[in-house]
Amino acid sequence: MNEHPEASRISTGSAGLDDILGGGLDPDRLYLYEGRPGTGKTTIALQFLLAGVARGERVLFVTLSETERELDLVARRHGWSLEGVDIFELVPAETTLDPAQQVTVFHPAEMELSETINQIFARVEQVNPARVVIDSLSELRLLAQNPLRYRRQVLALKHFFAKRRCTVILLDDLTAAQDDLQLHSISHGVVLLEQLAIDYGAERRRLRVVKMRGIRFRGGYHDFTIEPGGLRIFPRLIAAEHHTPFPAGVAPSGNAELDALLGGGLDRGTNALIIGSAGVGKSSLAITFAIAAAQRGEHAVFFGFDEGRGTVEARARTLGLPLDEVLASGLVEFRQVDPAELSPGEFAMAVREAVEKNGARLVVIDSLNGYLNAMPDERFLILQMHELLSYLNQQGVLTLLLLAQHGLVGPQETPVDISYLSDAVLMVRYFEADGAVRRALSVVKKRTGMHEHTIREFRLTSQGIHIGPPLSEFRGVLTGTPEYVGTADPLLSSGGPNGA
Repeated sequence: MNEHPEASRISTGSAGLDDILGGGLDPDRLYLYEGRPGTGKTTIALQFLLAGVARGERVLFVTLSETERELDLVARRHGWSLEGVDIFELVPAETTLDPAQQVTVFHPAEMELSETINQIFARVEQVNPARVVIDSLSELRLLAQNPLRYRRQVLALKHFFAKRRCTVILLDDLTAAQDDLQLHSISHGVVLLEQLAIDYGAERRRLRVVKMRGIRFRGGYHDFTIEPGGLRIFPRLIAAEHHTPFPAGVAPSGNAELDALLGGGLDRGTNALIIGSAGVGKSSLAITFAIAAAQRGEHAVFFGFDEGRGTVEARARTLGLPLDEVLASGLVEFRQVDPAELSPGEFAMAVREAVEKNGARLVVIDSLNGYLNAMPDERFLILQMHELLSYLNQQGVLTLLLLAQHGLVGPQETPVDISYLSDAVLMVRYFEADGAVRRALSVVKKRTGMHEHTIREFRLTSQGIHIGPPLSEFRGVLTGTPEYVGTADPLLSSGGPNGA
């Protein structure tokens, strides 16, 4: 029976894990953190103890695999001090043992398991800690030599601590040949940490709460990174948890011709997919919306997967768009994203911080191709993006998604079909006419209102984006190889740095 009310939960030392658990751990219980070497078990265990020190509690770290000197190095790398953490070594010293060390330092191979357990009991009774970490159970497993004896000794640990007001975390490095489900059945809760090697780029780390008795937690995998200061965990985004009322309205692009094509602009709390070949003008359209948002006093954030900030700024200057001014004002923020170094969970958290902390009302993702490359397994791209878009829609944010198609002229392929998730779709195409390559723009979908169904030519000029009349004299513009059936030239006249 849990004598502690819900409000008495204690922090794990990690804000992300506390969020996943809905507030932290039940006190005076025994938990298991398991994962292969290098996944961050010792680091998050130290965070748990340091959270106790911050509350004025006595804490104990029992180590059977690392020395106090090694633990101190780990702490200093994270900017921590282990002052207030009682460290009990059950490992051989690095030098000849002196009499002062004889009591607290043992070699696991030279002592019986029961003696090791008794030494732990004695130290706990001496220190009387509120929090204990035992690192790691693999040493006890080796000493036990058979599963039955090992289980009995772990049960002895659990029963001993059950009589004390003490929260215990056991660490297991999964060196056994098979998963040790005995530990799962004994523990009040189990947290699994994993490190995944991918074909290119940084390794991915993720965490999963396997079980937690009596605690409702957020299931599934959650990405995390190990940074100075400890584990930074990114709880899996669940859009239904983040609904925020927002005033409805239309966000214009600032370009009268484009707004007319869109039926006044794009609605807040929706997302629009801008799709077309590389270099056709997708980013320029998105920049136009970002500048318009800044000129209204709204914050916009541009996540660039494919191009650097310098390239985007140079393009805007060529088009006569005042991007430099709004970047300097801070109303438009450009964030360069390296797909090889980023996990999907970390990206989702970056978007959330832009919205919740910085008040972003417009989010541009340039492009979905780069986001796809950031995924360790592209099967989940649609699910990840669906949750992210649902979250942004519920926050009243206008989201622009850019997607580059394969090919320039003629039949084109789309690397991922996300159009059914989009509230609006703008298609930008190259087409050939009169021996020149030109651009066409059309709005093929808008769920939230009326829009023009025409196909219009548009041009990137030194005065920005210029959109011409409907291409009514052409047939097959969207195929890239149209047939001219009119008697007059409906195309825009040549001019501007990018004029045909």
